[in-house]
Amino acid sequence: MSFRGCRVLQRHVTGAAIHNRPTRYFLRSFATEASADSELKPSNYGQPLFQSHPHLLRPHELTPGIPVEEYERRRRQLMDSLPDDSVVVSVAAPIKYMSGNIFYKFRQASDFWYLTGFEEPDAAVILEKTSTSRGYRMTLFSSGKDSAKEKWEGARTGFGDALSIFKADDARSIQSLPSQLKSLTSLYSNIYIDVPNSSSKRSPRSAKSLLRYLSPPIHPRSEYETVVESLSASRRRDLAPHIAKLRAIKSEREQQVMRTAADISGRSLAKTMRFTRPGISESAIAAHFEYLCCLAGSQRLAYVPVVASGPNALIIHYTSNNQVVQNGEIILMDAGCEYNGYASDITRTYPASGSFSGPQKDLYMAVLNAQKTLISLCTESTELSLHQLHRDLERVLYPHFLSHPIGIDLHESAHLARSDTLKAGMVITVEPGIYVPPVPQFPRAFHNLGIRIEDVVLVGKDHPVILSVAAPKEIADIEGACQGQLGLEPL
Repeated sequence: MSFRGCRVLQRHVTGAAIHNRPTRYFLRSFATEASADSELKPSNYGQPLFQSHPHLLRPHELTPGIPVEEYERRRRQLMDSLPDDSVVVSVAAPIKYMSGNIFYKFRQASDFWYLTGFEEPDAAVILEKTSTSRGYRMTLFSSGKDSAKEKWEGARTGFGDALSIFKADDARSIQSLPSQLKSLTSLYSNIYIDVPNSSSKRSPRSAKSLLRYLSPPIHPRSEYETVVESLSASRRRDLAPHIAKLRAIKSEREQQVMRTAADISGRSLAKTMRFTRPGISESAIAAHFEYLCCLAGSQRLAYVPVVASGPNALIIHYTSNNQVVQNGEIILMDAGCEYNGYASDITRTYPASGSFSGPQKDLYMAVLNAQKTLISLCTESTELSLHQLHRDLERVLYPHFLSHPIGIDLHESAHLARSDTLKAGMVITVEPGIYVPPVPQFPRAFHNLGIRIEDVVLVGKDHPVILSVAAPKEIADIEGACQGQLGLEPL
């Protein structure tokens, strides 16, 4: 093809094939047959557990897909990585409000959930490093049982169950956290703290940011200030980078959950291609995808989806999704669900009319060839970093970064350097794209075309595994999905 920009993109990324070791994954069905026993309703716990939701969890799982032993291993690995005389404090996410007392659906703080599996707000955990065989002592703070509140909001987990189910050594009321912190912090030289919603390097943690979450109306101001003063800056350490190192390598259980998340998103995307037609609104396409994901068991979308038709695709994060699809346009759809705590992130570009035009096809193949070659390099044996994968890509027509780690958070890169080499067990995205503005330096046939292809990739020792393989990507498969030739229907 004669498009100079595409040749620049292709120059570094042609001539290799993906070596994708076949791996058997299946969408997970109910763990057991749903019981008709009325004693399961209402639940006596603040989150789904096998005792109350046997259709969602298997025995020995603390959260769907993740056994209690894995949470124990995470805590042990964390405490083993810290120096002696250390204490860890991690706090649950607060409830967020849209307006007034109208709350958003609750999502737990990622690091707190990674360590505990506890899904209720108004909670915290303290881990004290010890010389015992376990290696630490765990105190879990929560609201506990409150019959008056539970009448309105549903069950909360009792302190006894916090001990037996979540394997805490001690379980206490969240109201006692400030006094417990004050007494403990004077005993340890290294105080590792974690604050919800402050994982960015741009928002450094402080003692005040930790306890502001527990400030009035939960606690009197004087008590709050006393605890703040007890957290000496010279002894305070940032917890998030240590947890990030653990989260970077996914266990086999995590890989399986992420494969299911990608399967749900990929199949929903394929059906959404069939659902799309000229004259439909971008918002309807987004709604259809979300509906399909929820129907398949997803708890929420991992992010606001991009449904960019025609020239809208030149806006990298176009989320308005409020225009109408026109005949002959291609649609760049960037969307993914969250399933059992883990995110997926997939982008596909497909024709609204069911068939690519010649220029659309040429440009699409340039990006697809680039992506296939880049994915083939996502192995530990190549000894490459994300930065090295990205560095030779064309800049003018490709303004964003190639990849990011993904897991419990959509972007797990706040505390991971792009210069770190890839390791087996990492899960990353690979998302080359090209966005052609309507300017004379580029051929008119490519004006206003925006194409991105993004997959979720499990880094292997010698071979990568594409977790998002359920989403059609080859031109024949995309056109077949759009035209209903793959046996797919919109629902």
